[in-house]
This record gives sequence, structure tokens and C-alpha cells, in this order.
Amino acid sequence: VQLVESGGGLVQAGGSLRLSCAASGRSFSRNSMGWFRQAPGKERESVAAIGWNGGNTYYADSVKGRFTISRAYAGFTVYLQMNDLKPEDTAVYYCAADRSLDGLATPVADEYEYWGQGTQVTVSS
Repeated sequence: VQLVESGGGLVQAGGSLRLSCAASGRSFSRNSMGWFRQAPGKERESVAAIGWNGGNTYYADSVKGRFTISRAYAGFTVYLQMNDLKPEDTAVYYCAADRSLDGLATPVADEYEYWGQGTQVTVSS
């Protein structure tokens, strides 16, 4: 079972990136999904999450209005659209799948069982 992130890179402040998370080995269509990030010297933090049916979402206050999480069930992919990026958004971004089925969006890292390897996002000022 694998979650593979892509779409990271270097962007100037004010720019946009779209992260993707693709699953292989099993379907996560009934799992809530989340995006987390970890900057150097800082703890991992929840960025956004989406419920199993896409009906509810969670966003950290620091990204509200700038980031959008979505999911596509065909082929199963989770996206994180990031607009108006700021230097403080620089971090490694991780995709994760909740261990429970049919759950709501949650920012609690301990609820997630499957994690991707991460993709680097660097925002220059």
C-alpha cells in the first residue's frame, strides 16, 4: 500500500502549486484523507483534511482562504491546491489516509495510518 505525493517545487511568494496524492495497492475511497506539513525544526502540523465522501473539510487557520483540498474517486487521487503561497508555507508536505472508514475530516495525526514519503514545497520571498 502506497501513497505517493507529487507537485511540489520552488515557487515565488504569491504563486500557486497543486499537490497530488495517488494511492496504489488499495482503494482509500472510504477513508478520510489529510495533508500535513513539516518545516525544518518544527513539529508536523495538519494543513487540510477531507471526509470520506468529500462532504466536509478542515483547514488550518494559517491556510484558510488560500488552500483547497479535494478528492477524485476515479483512480483515487487527493489534491491540495495552494494559492497565494507565502515563505512560511515552506515545508515537506505529506499525504495521509485515516485508518477508519466513513469518517469525517480530522486534523489529528494519530488518526492516520498510511503516509506518503512527502514532497518539498519551497516558497521564496
